[in-house]
Amino acid sequence: MFFALKGANFNGNTYAEKALKNGAKYAIVDETEFNTSSKTILVDNVLETLQKLAAFHRIYLSTPIIALTGSNGKTTTKELINAVLSLKFKTTATIGNLNNHIGVPLTLLSMTKDTEIGIVEMGANHQKEIEFLCSLATPDYGYITNFGKAHLEGFGGIEGVIKGKSEMYEYLIAHNKTIFVNANDAIQVEKTKDANRFSFGNRIEGTDVSINFLDAQPFVTCLYNGLDIQSQLIGDYNFNNMAAAIAIGNYFKVDDSTIKAAIENYIPTNNRSQIIEKGSNKIILDAYNANPTSMRAALLNFEKQKGHKIAILGDMFELGNEAEREHQNITDLAISLEINDIILVGENFYKSNAKSSKSKQFKTFDDFKTSFDLSEIKNATLLIKGSRGMALERVLDLS
Repeated sequence: MFFALKGANFNGNTYAEKALKNGAKYAIVDETEFNTSSKTILVDNVLETLQKLAAFHRIYLSTPIIALTGSNGKTTTKELINAVLSLKFKTTATIGNLNNHIGVPLTLLSMTKDTEIGIVEMGANHQKEIEFLCSLATPDYGYITNFGKAHLEGFGGIEGVIKGKSEMYEYLIAHNKTIFVNANDAIQVEKTKDANRFSFGNRIEGTDVSINFLDAQPFVTCLYNGLDIQSQLIGDYNFNNMAAAIAIGNYFKVDDSTIKAAIENYIPTNNRSQIIEKGSNKIILDAYNANPTSMRAALLNFEKQKGHKIAILGDMFELGNEAEREHQNITDLAISLEINDIILVGENFYKSNAKSSKSKQFKTFDDFKTSFDLSEIKNATLLIKGSRGMALERVLDLS
């Protein structure tokens, strides 16, 4: 079925006829002039129809669903949960980060009668969005990775982020569902004190599952039920993502050895915490997205690396009135750390005060690329991090 969605620069209705010619069984349209055959179905609003069909399909299948949201680590955590559970169950999980008002319906519609557990990632940049996505997916379980400085423009500050993400808690509590809780996160603990919850923690008593952080040099390693589990994830900030997947695997009674194998075999992709060897250099490519919380964590982890260190940082988007201050905070932090060279790319970083001999600023990526040649750098470790719109993975081609 072809759904004729509309965007700022396109009208899906105009492609309905072509979709039918290419093999679509039906085309769902919402403009009368395109309702031209027995295979077109005219509705008031195609997007709303897609969403309602997804909600119906979800109820029809009655598949147990785990939903997750949060400011940072959603997609990595979702991938890890899927890696663990898929070794015991037939799972269907969000593809990539298709986690919005279109992506969640598509994920629900991709589930079949064979799906034993659904894993649905939910993203949001304003209030009531998570509430709406929960109304479509009606999750049985939920997890919030964290509350960080992401989408501040839409949420109206960090308190707005906490309120917006916690809409998932409100749904799960109201429907007496189960919440997975990181007991080391005081906000999560407080928000779920009246909930049916399953907790995990790092060196904290009274949790349902104990998962202890061991090391993150270079990869995150933890201790779980007497097993050392070494991931292929860099940065101690990935420990909570890894721990959540282990705890959820434990809840669903996946064997410990199977959990260990799933975590250790997971390799990050899509510009998320990837380690790339290029010539004599090691590149930490974390260019999928960025906000002040994830940028700070990445820099603090990067400082722990050995040898000559070069940080290439791109602008962080959707910060609204906080953009100038947050970019200055990251600039100040980067300069204060034991990092040899700091390259700041983008209009917001260009405006920040970066008075240091080890820092350089470029207003645009085009300005930066004319003065940078990766092939001339030898025996260094590079961190590449910025918001998706900066597309800093392009740095890899500058040689």
